[in-house]
Amino acid sequence: MTPRIFLKLLAGTACLIVVALVAADLLASRAAEGFFVDHLRESLEKQGRVIAQTSSLSTLDQGRIRDLGKASGARLTVVARDGRVLADSENYPATMENHAGRPEFQAAFQGRLGSDTRRSATMGVDFLYVALPAGAAEAAALRLAVPLLTVRSQVAVIRLRILQSALIAFLPAVLLAVFMARRLANRLSAIIGQAGELARANYRARLPEGRGELGLLSRKLNETGEKLERTVLQLQTEHSELERLERVRKDFVINVSHELRTPLASIQGYTETLLDGAIHDPEHNIRFLNIIRHNAERLTRLTADLLTLSRLELRTQEMRVASFRVNDLLADVVDTIRPIAAKKQIVLHHEPGPPECEVFCDPEAFYQIVSNLLDNAVKYTPEGGSITAGSRQITRADQTQWVEFFVRDTGIGIPEEEQSRLFERFYRVDKARSRELGGTGLGLAIVKHLVKAHSGEIRMESRSGEGATFFFTLPVEHAQLLAEHRPAEQGESDKPAVELQGADNRA
Repeated sequence: MTPRIFLKLLAGTACLIVVALVAADLLASRAAEGFFVDHLRESLEKQGRVIAQTSSLSTLDQGRIRDLGKASGARLTVVARDGRVLADSENYPATMENHAGRPEFQAAFQGRLGSDTRRSATMGVDFLYVALPAGAAEAAALRLAVPLLTVRSQVAVIRLRILQSALIAFLPAVLLAVFMARRLANRLSAIIGQAGELARANYRARLPEGRGELGLLSRKLNETGEKLERTVLQLQTEHSELERLERVRKDFVINVSHELRTPLASIQGYTETLLDGAIHDPEHNIRFLNIIRHNAERLTRLTADLLTLSRLELRTQEMRVASFRVNDLLADVVDTIRPIAAKKQIVLHHEPGPPECEVFCDPEAFYQIVSNLLDNAVKYTPEGGSITAGSRQITRADQTQWVEFFVRDTGIGIPEEEQSRLFERFYRVDKARSRELGGTGLGLAIVKHLVKAHSGEIRMESRSGEGATFFFTLPVEHAQLLAEHRPAEQGESDKPAVELQGADNRA
């Protein structure tokens, strides 16, 4: 690509140089020829005036006019007013035609200097003719003529010198043109290559930017490549996100259908059994009704959790946020869950943080987060185990202050390969045991969204058989809440917080 562009540019430059040389040659030749002709005309006029003043034209004989012609280096012709040739330095007057129609003589007989350039009919050569009146006393005119061959030979010499000088003068221009053509060819080739890369969807290719129009074109192509790259990446991201959302939607529909099918089937089966006559069986009717009630409660919890999760994901869950003492908030939740842990002979500890430490949050959301985590810990910690809930103040890399809470248990732990999906909706490590314990599979997903609604982070550490520890952070100040996560403050909405129940993602 580059050699072809270079040759085209070089050929174009060569054509321009040739045209410039030809134009310069023509203009210089005409200027030189005009200069020499004018100079020769002035010289012939001076010689003619000298001859006319020193000799009587009407009395010049053939021998005398030949001597004067040799002395002046020009052909001399004397013509009477009627056009007859009276004398000529190079021809016999009797053999010559009438000169009354010659332009130079017409001007001379009118008292002016006459001049003309034409081919001589007698000699067959181009001549410069200059005629001037001899004087008022004489009815004749003197004409001097010289062949233009001498002038043109001198012009040819000048043209040759001008051409040589022009070639020498154009040599640096030719070298510069070669250099510029090579440089321009390389840049054009690079631009064409960049356009080809864009056509092949290689949007990361970049051109070196320079000055001038080509530099501007390079910058525009680079900007186009960057915009196309960002657009393609955005489209790929959106496509991946759409695929992920589609998978989530399908999984959600499947999971919801599965979660609803079991309690509905149980309710329908036991209801039909009661209708078929078991309602009059005092041994089983109460047990069947308790089973129906248990499955109805399970459906209620599932529906409530789905609605809460939906509001959190759509950011329509309104919360009343304010500053609270960390130890007081955490102690209230621990005291609420302590009787449930005691039934399984599990010791529940509260590890207090700094006494003056405060956290900025919605107390109902905080209760839901910690109670779900403690409820999970109670469910999957065997009898005789222990659970510890505590807090501490931390400083992030951006120097902002946060409170980190933790819930640690001595339960069955979570396998490492299952931990990455632990906060997904309906995901369970042990599905059979989770349903046996009555969970909905949405608890940890709700916890994650509640923490994010406070601009916090949640994580966990666990090894199978060695228990698990869940960590989450909440802000200390209102300014730390991100705008997109900032909930309604107290007094902005009378909508009550939704109470969450049960969390069983870990089983």
